[in-house]
Parts: sequence; C-alpha cells; structure tokens
Amino acid sequence: MSDRDYIYSFSDYLFWDADKTSIDLEANAPYVVQRVLELGQFSDWKLLVRRYGIPRISAVAQNLRALDSKALSFISAVSSVPLESFRCFTTKQYTRTHWNF
Repeated sequence: MSDRDYIYSFSDYLFWDADKTSIDLEANAPYVVQRVLELGQFSDWKLLVRRYGIPRISAVAQNLRALDSKALSFISAVSSVPLESFRCFTTKQYTRTHWNF
C-alpha cells in the first residue's frame, strides 16, 4: 500500500486541519502518530501498526512533547516501555489552575 493510500484510509477527522495530499508519512511521523494515538479509532491504530510497526511508533511517541495521558498509558503498555522513558511523561506541560478565594 502506498503512503497516499494509507493517508486516505485513516479516519477523515484525524487530519481535518491539514491537506491530506501534503502529509508525508516519513517526515510527519510524529504528527500522524500523535493524532492516531489521541483521536484515532481501532481501525486507525491497525493501519498505523501496519505502516510503522510498534517499535517505531513507540520510538516516535517517546520524543513527543505532549501526549494525552490515556494515549501515553496505552502506548507504554502495548510497547512494554516504561512511562519514564517518554518525554511527555517526564516534562509535563504547565497547566494553570484557577485561584480560589
């Protein structure tokens, strides 16, 4: 299957903000992996695994700056890589909390 076929096989809503014809699955691997992990359905996950393989998906996810906690736990469990190995786990983004009176 070609890269173009893979892109068009993913759910339409995953790449709503990008032109699908301009997505390069090699150059934009972090973007694709993050979108599928956070927003994809199981069919999208199967396509991702078929295209990249779990070791590559895990390696890409380990370098992401931000990843939803459920997606992080999922990829950690599936790949048997400890949470501490993921960049988004060790350097969490600051979220402001509301001040109380």
